[in-house]
Amino acid sequence: MEAAQILDRVVARFIGTKHERDIKRIQPTIAAINAREAEVQALTDADLKARYQELKAQVQKELEDADPAEASFKERIQKAFEPVIVPTFALAREAGRRFLNMRHFDVQLIGGIVLHEGKIAEMKTGEGKTLVATLPAALNALSGRGVHIVTVNDYLARRDAEWMAPIYRALGLSVGVIVHDLDDDERRAAYGADITYGTNNEFGFDYLRDNMKYDLAHCVQRGHHYAIVDEVDSILIDEARTPLIISGPSEESTDKYFKIDKIIPKLIQEIDYTVDEKHRTATLTEEGFSKCERLLGIANLSDATNIEFMHHVHQALRAHTLYKRDVDYVVKDGEVIIVDEFTGRQMPGRRWSDGLHQAIEAKESVKIERENQTLATITFQNYFRMYKKLAGMTGTAETEAAEFQKIYNLDVCVIPTNCTLIRREYPDVVYRTEREKFEAVVNGILQEDDTLANGIRHYYERGQPVLVGSISIEKSETIAELLKKVGIPHNVLNAKQHERESRVVAQAGRKGAVTVSTNMAGRGTDILRAFSEEQARHALRRRAGGHSGGAFRQRRGARDHCADGSLPARRENLSGGAGPVEARVRAVRRAVPDRTR
Repeated sequence: MEAAQILDRVVARFIGTKHERDIKRIQPTIAAINAREAEVQALTDADLKARYQELKAQVQKELEDADPAEASFKERIQKAFEPVIVPTFALAREAGRRFLNMRHFDVQLIGGIVLHEGKIAEMKTGEGKTLVATLPAALNALSGRGVHIVTVNDYLARRDAEWMAPIYRALGLSVGVIVHDLDDDERRAAYGADITYGTNNEFGFDYLRDNMKYDLAHCVQRGHHYAIVDEVDSILIDEARTPLIISGPSEESTDKYFKIDKIIPKLIQEIDYTVDEKHRTATLTEEGFSKCERLLGIANLSDATNIEFMHHVHQALRAHTLYKRDVDYVVKDGEVIIVDEFTGRQMPGRRWSDGLHQAIEAKESVKIERENQTLATITFQNYFRMYKKLAGMTGTAETEAAEFQKIYNLDVCVIPTNCTLIRREYPDVVYRTEREKFEAVVNGILQEDDTLANGIRHYYERGQPVLVGSISIEKSETIAELLKKVGIPHNVLNAKQHERESRVVAQAGRKGAVTVSTNMAGRGTDILRAFSEEQARHALRRRAGGHSGGAFRQRRGARDHCADGSLPARRENLSGGAGPVEARVRAVRRAVPDRTR
């Protein structure tokens, strides 16, 4: 054990862990907010709004001549906000209680302060992160410079904006939403609002488009003051290096893709080429080079005049060996559509770059769209580092704390749960073969007394809802086929059922429901254990909760943790999450597609 780890343990034993010390430091502020509750509850709706507007005028007066380019800007912002944290949080909490029937718990107030301080709040699934974000959003909106709340898909952006809007409007704030298919005027209006919800992709692409415009008056964004990123580990770590690309069509012919595609099946693995699954590369051997030259009728593939042919041969080889249908992409209506690795959603309109998408279109014998040339590009990492203050929330951040600190200078604070967590979390079970694993998933795990238990069949017979996670469409359909053979009714949630997603999720918490799903991180849909919230409470008092299982260990911890907490009702945190969780087998690494438009 390293000396630093030993020192940390000794310090933690006597004065608490870093997270415990952070929570203790915030407690006096929480006590001050609670002390104002009775006073704020006595205010009328008009008084509530008027009190907030007074605070807004106070902050803006402090910052009226502040220049974001100045080195002292952050200190001025902090000084202006410090005296209004307690009254603003008290007003926002009362607005939530009054207009949404949702009163922020003390742990949610702690989460709000952590987000305001420009840190990452790790909160367990079901602890109400959506509601927590309203506190720092309302506080930082006092400056009038705009607050961006970043989600992972259009559905969540629209849902969260509509759901939380009554809180903001009660305080006199405007709310905007940035989703796909808005024109520039609509985007400009949304960015002009006090609070703007949107996806990481839309924020990034709007920035690129603004940088391609010739007149500042035509730009839609108005600066990057403060952002709260939901699923922050997925966006800022997993997808950090994913490039957003705006491209335009080139004038090249598409015939070459079909010509090259025809020769790839004639190549033999380990003789003509080698494949490195870990690094997602496929490389021609000397024999492979010679065979390609012969099949294409080219004297020297390495010659400078043939360098383009060599590039497309390598891309076609990757398309055939590394990119799998119904795993990395689906073919729908004669079009190759990328499947998002992190959410399992289809991404229509997005294309892989450098001729890879055209190579896959040739492989699938669909119409080949002309290759695009890059006009503007940026990575998520570089985009989000432009914000003057950045914060994030997720269920899994502590494992990436060192990366957040090194890359973004973001600290992580683990927020305690509102109720004691009573969900049982079992260790992984590893099997020799995939067939044995699937058999155990469906029919049960062999116990010490030679009986089978904890399979989908056992939970189904007891009436417990079951959620089964898998890493790809192909694997989810394999499990579904096994369930069909043993006569267990089930629903499948993957990129092929994209249009049915909300209906499938809505049924997932009902008695005896079995749902087989691909990647669940970022799905963001509440799953109740019964037909209504009241029935869910009743069910929790009477029987065990749902069972969430993973047929595969996902590539990184976030997906596993999100699956762990996906069954309990999100807002109420009725029992701290009662259902057991199992996760099986090992990580599978996959490529991250370029996000191209």
